[in-house]
Amino acid sequence: MDSRPDNSSAHPVREASLPESCLPLVRKCFAEVAAEHWQLSFKVFQSALARSAAKRFGSISFTASEFENYIPSLHLHDLALACACAQGAESAWEEFFAGYRGYLRAASAGIVRCNPSDPAAVELADSLFTDLYGLSGQNAPGRSLFRYFHGRSSLKTWLRAVLAQRHIDRIRVTRRFDSLDEPATGQAPRLSEPATVRPPADPRREQYLERFREALGDALASLDARDRSRLQLYYAEDCTLAEIGRVIGEHESSVSRNLERVRKELRATVEGLLRAGSAASNGNAGAAGFDDAQVALCIQYAAEDAAIDLDKLFETKKIPNLPGRNRGVKP
Repeated sequence: MDSRPDNSSAHPVREASLPESCLPLVRKCFAEVAAEHWQLSFKVFQSALARSAAKRFGSISFTASEFENYIPSLHLHDLALACACAQGAESAWEEFFAGYRGYLRAASAGIVRCNPSDPAAVELADSLFTDLYGLSGQNAPGRSLFRYFHGRSSLKTWLRAVLAQRHIDRIRVTRRFDSLDEPATGQAPRLSEPATVRPPADPRREQYLERFREALGDALASLDARDRSRLQLYYAEDCTLAEIGRVIGEHESSVSRNLERVRKELRATVEGLLRAGSAASNGNAGAAGFDDAQVALCIQYAAEDAAIDLDKLFETKKIPNLPGRNRGVKP
């Protein structure tokens, strides 16, 4: 996930394009998502798919076979909605506003750790709408933040990641200014020197993130059905504690306590799996266990990256009996 503004106007690059043989598949996808409902043109949708594939394969050139194998992994409806919003389609924005404003505030509250009605949560969530609409100072008019959504995760997962990264960035900025050394008596502040020096990127970051995702998936699979349902309803289906209680058959206070217990147990299991590593099997090389510092890095990078697709982690089955709002999980 990349939510940063680009410099394409200053350094133009060649657009990714699809092989001619891919067009029938693109037309089929376009019809399936009913993109014309939002006045989204086929050309814009086609370009979005080409950019998404280029992002996935790390090149603007890829084969028709690679593209056809890639398409089933995409959240095509979410991608079409994001494209239509980026184009300024009023009907698309009405649908996005109705379906996602409450979710953004709830996700912000979880990140900031406060009530959804708290000003901090409201400000974090609502500030994102400006960039999504393309009106903030860092984006030229009409350059919506949606252009960084490639459909490789659900729109909810991507929005949650953007919110989490913004919160982390704000904390870093605050700490940067708080930690500036005071100048010696009689000396003027050294304004020409940078406040901080960014350390070089960790070349093993992606490896740590992948190991964390694998460990989290294994830890979730090891949970009993009841605990897994609690997490799925709360994190993947955005249910309230009261709604979870009605499905599970518990008072919402018990739901809250059990969620806290499961979160602690899940973290302990993930850390244990990271330390243990894995043995070679089925022709796949094993992985050595991590020490405490490496485990800490895995968790830190996962928190900063926020790229865990909960929709896919919980896609094994649909939770029944969700009154009036069963968005479910893809079978």
